[in-house]
Amino acid sequence: MSDTEKQCVVGGVVLPRPFKVRRLGHFGINVHDPEVSRQFYEKLLGFRISDVLDFSGRLPPEELAKHGPHIGYFTRHGTEHHSFVFFPRRVLSAAYGFPSDYPEVVTNQITWQVGSLREVVDGYEWFVGKDMRIQRSGRDLPGSNWNVYPFDPDGHVNELYYGIEQIGWNGASKPYAMHKVRHTRPPGLPHPSEYSEVQQGLAEGIDSRSGWQQQEPMPETHDVDGVLLGRPYKVVRVGPVRLFVQDMEQSLRFYRDELGLVITEEVIYNGHRCVFLRANTEHHSLALYPLALRAELGLHPNATLFSFGMQVANYQQLRDAVAFLKEQGVTIKTLPPELFPGIDYCAFALDPDGFAIQLYYYMEQVGWDGKPRPAELRPRLSPEQRDPDHWPATVPAASDSYQGETYFGPWS
Repeated sequence: MSDTEKQCVVGGVVLPRPFKVRRLGHFGINVHDPEVSRQFYEKLLGFRISDVLDFSGRLPPEELAKHGPHIGYFTRHGTEHHSFVFFPRRVLSAAYGFPSDYPEVVTNQITWQVGSLREVVDGYEWFVGKDMRIQRSGRDLPGSNWNVYPFDPDGHVNELYYGIEQIGWNGASKPYAMHKVRHTRPPGLPHPSEYSEVQQGLAEGIDSRSGWQQQEPMPETHDVDGVLLGRPYKVVRVGPVRLFVQDMEQSLRFYRDELGLVITEEVIYNGHRCVFLRANTEHHSLALYPLALRAELGLHPNATLFSFGMQVANYQQLRDAVAFLKEQGVTIKTLPPELFPGIDYCAFALDPDGFAIQLYYYMEQVGWDGKPRPAELRPRLSPEQRDPDHWPATVPAASDSYQGETYFGPWS
């Protein structure tokens, strides 16, 4: 019996592997200067700092001074402790030698949510049994998420995790005093609940309000669909991740066969095979492109990251986001829409490192039969409409407009 034919029971459902990826949870990149990146991601894109990670203790002081800023940032667009992180690439490289084997890998993590702690534990054993390279496992602090981190063939670190700390109405993260035990392996089961751990900390007198609390860096002067915000749009979802890979079949064996993502569609663009995979009902949460396409598109010449997606709440906000970022001096780039099936209007904002952030408002949803919308039924953008300066004032509704993952909670 082959690996793909083996059967596992996940919550009473028979599946080919002992876990089921539910969605792209969060994502991270390693940047040249996190303080400069902070201005872009926090001030301009609206991500809120939820915690910081100080890497200064990982190098001698005289060595640390050679490598620039040593603070990394956890940020969020909603109530989850983090949906996007950016860490100091130079310090990480000096401290860990990572990613010396993969010098063009700038992703810090690509993180996939599974449904239970048991799936993390069984997933770890499953990866170990397959002799897969694992960076680490256990529990991350801050964030409190149990996890296992396998590498893909190109050296991108992926993470399977169960749950993550939630930040509530007062905007405060869990206090550092509650980060008592750092687990470096998945736990024995059953494990005490998050609730019981927090209650124990409170019983010990830890002040629940002593965690990191975000302050809005921009005056809230923009009327965004009836809410005053610091910028004229709200990011309501993160993803998809787009990667350049060296060997498409090898990458598919990892993401399709090992992680269990499903191929939604394939596109041939200028002779290049591009593959789009999903975790849930979205058209794709991951897209793989051959490395040879990178130079043709004029993207970062030394990074395997094609782009990272950030979905705003609606089409009007997308138009306003592009205009706002242009006013702030951000470079906006457009790319051939053939490379993004399932997304119609989008634009790419270049961050301080030159990494592309894809802004969009709509993604096609896939139903029970697992089939995407036929290409001939999708809207076709004229060459003029591909330019944000010529986008129409309004767009017609599709059958799946405003469908897919829902943003919970107020916008600020």
